[in-house]
Amino acid sequence: PTSVIHHHDVILNFSSLLNHHHFLPPIILCCPGCVPEDEAYIPTYLEAFPPLPEKGAPGEKAGEPASAWGSKIRPIKASVITQVFHVPLEERRYKDNSQFGEGEEAKVCLDIMQRTGAHIELSLAKDQGLSIMVTGKLDSVMKARKEIVARLQTQASATVAIPKEHHRFVIGKNGEKLQELELKTATKIAIPRPDDPSANIRITGTKEGIEKARHEILLISAEQDKRAVERLSLEKAFHPFIAGAHNRLVQELSQETGARISIPPPSLPKDEIVITGEKEAVALALSRIRAIYDDKKRKTTTISVEVKKSQHKYIVGPKGNTLQEILEATGVSVEMPPLDSSSETIILRGEPDKLGPALTQVYAKAKSVMVVEVTAPAWLHRFIIGKKGQNIGRITQQLPRVHIEFTDGEERISLEGPTEEVEQAQAQIQDIIKDLLVRMDYTEVIIDQRFHRHLIGKNGANINRIKEQYKVSVRIPQDSERSGLVRIEGDPKGVQLARRELIEMVQRMENERTKDLIVEQKYHRTIIGQKGEKIKEVRDKFPEVIINFPDPAQKSDIVQLRGPKNEVEKCAKFLQKIIADLIENSFSLSVPIFKQFHKNIIGKGGANIKKIREETNTKIDLPTENSNSEMIVITGKKCNCEAARDRILAIQRELANIKEAEVTIPAKLHNSLIGSKGCLVRSIMEECGGVHIHFPSEGSGSDKVTIRGPAGEVERAKRQLLQLAEEKQVNNFTAELQAKPEYHKFLIGRGGANIRRVRDRTGARIIFPSPDDTEQELITIVGREEAVRLAQKELETLVKNLDDVVEDSMVVEVRHHRHFVCRRGQVLRELAEEYGGVAVSFPRTGAHSQRVTLKGAKDCVEAAKRRIQEIIEDLESQVSIEVAILQRYHRAVMGPKGCRIQHITREHEVQIKFPERDDSQEAPPQENGEVSPDAESAPRKCDVITISGRAEKCELAKTALLALVPITVDVEVSYELHRYIIGQKGSGIRKMMEEYEVNIWVPQPEQQSDVIKVTGQIANVERAKLGLLERVKELQAEQEDRALRSFKATMSVDPRFHPKIIGRKGAVISQIRKDHDVSIQFPDKGDEQQDVIVISGYERNVEEARQAIQQLVAELQEMVSQDVHLDPRTHARIIGARGKAIRKLMEEFKVDIRFPQPGSDEPDKVTVTGLPETVDNAIDHLLNLEEEYMLSVTETETMAAYMKPPSRYGGGGGGGGGEDSSAGPAKGFVVRDAPWNAPGNKAPDMSSAEDFPTFGAGVAPKQTSAWGPKKF
Repeated sequence: PTSVIHHHDVILNFSSLLNHHHFLPPIILCCPGCVPEDEAYIPTYLEAFPPLPEKGAPGEKAGEPASAWGSKIRPIKASVITQVFHVPLEERRYKDNSQFGEGEEAKVCLDIMQRTGAHIELSLAKDQGLSIMVTGKLDSVMKARKEIVARLQTQASATVAIPKEHHRFVIGKNGEKLQELELKTATKIAIPRPDDPSANIRITGTKEGIEKARHEILLISAEQDKRAVERLSLEKAFHPFIAGAHNRLVQELSQETGARISIPPPSLPKDEIVITGEKEAVALALSRIRAIYDDKKRKTTTISVEVKKSQHKYIVGPKGNTLQEILEATGVSVEMPPLDSSSETIILRGEPDKLGPALTQVYAKAKSVMVVEVTAPAWLHRFIIGKKGQNIGRITQQLPRVHIEFTDGEERISLEGPTEEVEQAQAQIQDIIKDLLVRMDYTEVIIDQRFHRHLIGKNGANINRIKEQYKVSVRIPQDSERSGLVRIEGDPKGVQLARRELIEMVQRMENERTKDLIVEQKYHRTIIGQKGEKIKEVRDKFPEVIINFPDPAQKSDIVQLRGPKNEVEKCAKFLQKIIADLIENSFSLSVPIFKQFHKNIIGKGGANIKKIREETNTKIDLPTENSNSEMIVITGKKCNCEAARDRILAIQRELANIKEAEVTIPAKLHNSLIGSKGCLVRSIMEECGGVHIHFPSEGSGSDKVTIRGPAGEVERAKRQLLQLAEEKQVNNFTAELQAKPEYHKFLIGRGGANIRRVRDRTGARIIFPSPDDTEQELITIVGREEAVRLAQKELETLVKNLDDVVEDSMVVEVRHHRHFVCRRGQVLRELAEEYGGVAVSFPRTGAHSQRVTLKGAKDCVEAAKRRIQEIIEDLESQVSIEVAILQRYHRAVMGPKGCRIQHITREHEVQIKFPERDDSQEAPPQENGEVSPDAESAPRKCDVITISGRAEKCELAKTALLALVPITVDVEVSYELHRYIIGQKGSGIRKMMEEYEVNIWVPQPEQQSDVIKVTGQIANVERAKLGLLERVKELQAEQEDRALRSFKATMSVDPRFHPKIIGRKGAVISQIRKDHDVSIQFPDKGDEQQDVIVISGYERNVEEARQAIQQLVAELQEMVSQDVHLDPRTHARIIGARGKAIRKLMEEFKVDIRFPQPGSDEPDKVTVTGLPETVDNAIDHLLNLEEEYMLSVTETETMAAYMKPPSRYGGGGGGGGGEDSSAGPAKGFVVRDAPWNAPGNKAPDMSSAEDFPTFGAGVAPKQTSAWGPKKF
């Protein structure tokens, strides 16, 4: 028998052979019937190691001997199929006999391949027909074939007529049959809709496809013709007898006759039985059913019984099985009333002698199940069920047919199931209840709902502790229940203890208080301290108080304390003290000190500043040396800060002749003296040679201003400051005046006219309150005292007059009334605002009165009357003129959102009305928007714009309107420049259109026209035209430059010099290109002239580049190449790591050294290229190196031979892959055609821990080896 060797064994055996070869006699591995290895037979790798059968591999050909790995494997049907079909020339859709494989056919095939995943090959037959081979999975081949036919063959179409009722059989269930047909025949089949009276089916596709499809459709129809349908109406009551128990009878009937019989289900109140199938089969089935029916009708009688409704379901049984069982056993059909009806009458129908046993069975089934109820307090239910249903689970496992139901909140438990099992379950549950009532107790406590959250604790911590400790269960109602009733259930003792603890917790909470402290957020981090150390101290001191800081992101100042009342109070006091200290210690002062003295204040190694800091207990910050700031900031308690400031100033005074002076200036003037952003005070400080002027902080109320600096300068600054203060004092006299807010507008006057008059007369500034000011009635007057007094007097008189309310009336013609009251009285509202709230009343519409009443302050009424008069004059002199502007320009005239029109109406006080749009055919377009004489005679209605207002204003508005009409100008621009003007994706032209606010139209490329049209307002069009011509000039200059740049010259250079001219990674050629700003092109591999180099650029540059290349070539031509033979074993040393050594050599001797390619015929030939003398020197040097390196090579080889004597297994153990495989006769075990002998692979290295890892040592894979992927 052939022995089976597993791969693993082989590896282990070989490894053991290799390990123990010292002790083993020589072994020769032979295979039965093989020539021993010495006699030159070497087995192939596959013979020595037959592969394991692959899973699902196709089986061997029949008749082949069983392989070494056991029995033959059954062939599996291939899932990939290939179909070939032919498209004759006359049916080819694309007959372009151009290059085959490039036309539409190839494109279509590629598209089909992508869509279906099948592989398609096209070939052209001699008769110019197409052979198509499709390969892939069955369904994708079918789909691809259908698409190919549809898209590559010319399509014919035919119709086939079959009876309308057979159409549905062609379509099949969910259209599956139709799809299958279409795929199989590669056609498109169109079936008329059910509501279409036509019976014709249309088939589109190739001739043979149509034939096939037609045949199939006619077959389906013929099959249906043979079929028949019979409908038989029999009373529902007899259906069960025809169907038989479990439908067995009807199934037998179907099998015998071959007809399909469908009986409506019991739930469906239908009498009709449908029989379909072959005509004879249907007739046979029909007679059999009739026979059964007649027989039963004759023999059966019925009896009715009353059974409690609740028991009905047990008679029916699961899915009606019980009824079927009764029918099977007794042949009696039991008719049940529907479950939703209240009837309890059951009818039994059958042969008289069978009715008795059937009735007994019905009663037995009805009684077989009983329902009992057990009462138990509702709170006990959970314990009866047990944790995760353990207790109840024991009962249900033991008595699986008993169904136990607990009803929430009720005391009853209902059990349902077979009588004896229910009784057992009842007894067990009653025992459990008895036992629980003895062991368990429950109590209820009312606890205010607001404490529930705290009782539960974070993630239920508190409540879970109580449950564990006292072995009880605590039920806290949901918030939504709005109930305070908490139930504790469990061991009686535990219940009492848990209750006590809960009540204590509640009392503690009732005594609990929450207090909010307001602490500025900037102090929060200081109070918390680093890593929360400071707050930890506070919490340790008040362990019962919970302190909550807001989230920094909330920008909130509220710190919340919660805990027992007294503790919270104490903790709050303690925290407030800490905060007070913090605030006190965070007082801050700034002292200006001349920059040159900062270092003296710091002292040597910071000694002075350190001393001041320690003695005054403050924090002192100095500006950095490179900043211009002179301010030193001192932070700490107020008194300490002042002490530190005095000490620092004392140091400054000692160091320089610094004097300090104080000036008293009223605090209210300080701001005006400092000036905007300190500009005034800064100008004095600079003028007086760097004195420091220090104003007291705002809100301190102090009038003292300090001046510090060199003595003379301080005096000068003091004088300037007092002088400035005096000026400000004089001009800073203010007076206030009260006036109702509605008078303010009238006092200010239209466009500020009234108030300007007062200002000009008196020279005082009058400030009215802004809408946000709280004092809305206060008017402030500022300036020199006498001017202020004067202005105040004038305004007071005005206000006084305004307070005298008068009533007056005037006559306004009725026709003008509408103007005042339209738009919800807009004009009247404006009048009231402008003239101190004067009330103007017009008579009601339809009163025909012309009297208008005005009520308000006398001056206001007078002014309002004048204004009304002006408005009427405007209305009287109002005329309407018409302007004809073509409708297509209206949008341009209006401008974006109508802004241009609004501007004209405001400026000229006119109204402009545009006509309705008319989209019918427009008049022929006029050039430049000028109206042609014939259009003049009858302008279209939709072109006429109406302007109403004073005649002179209307004329001005008309001129302004006409100026807005866009004109079109033609600009001549050479056609080839158009694309540059348009720019990338139209960016150039878009930019110009936005810049000049015009529309630019460039003709289509195919028109090859030079005219560009610019449309817009006259001024803009002129600007755009100039801009366009400017751009054309730029482009022409660019074109000329491009022409100059495109000078080309060619030169001939021997191809062997090309690599040298290009240089390493193109370094040399790039340098030439860069230096001379030219483009240099070398010939491509396939070019005929391999020696031609093309240079292009400016003529002068091209010439220079050419000379540079010629010079290079001249140098290269002087060079010679010489070969030198060096032992291959020394090459690696000469080249050095990453070619470092050889590069150095080449640079040193200015030569190029080339080593032979691996596997070349002359592995020792090295070529040296360069100038003759350098080549000789380099060769001498190389030969010296070879001599030196050979010594060490021979030395290593001798050592190696000594260390590892050649042996039969140790020597060439890599299957003859070693360097000197002919050295010894011992080869080890050798096979032919092994994977490691394949070209490009090498034998595995036995010493590599990567290829042969030791067991248990994970090695990071380096690269894939000849042995395929690693399997760990």
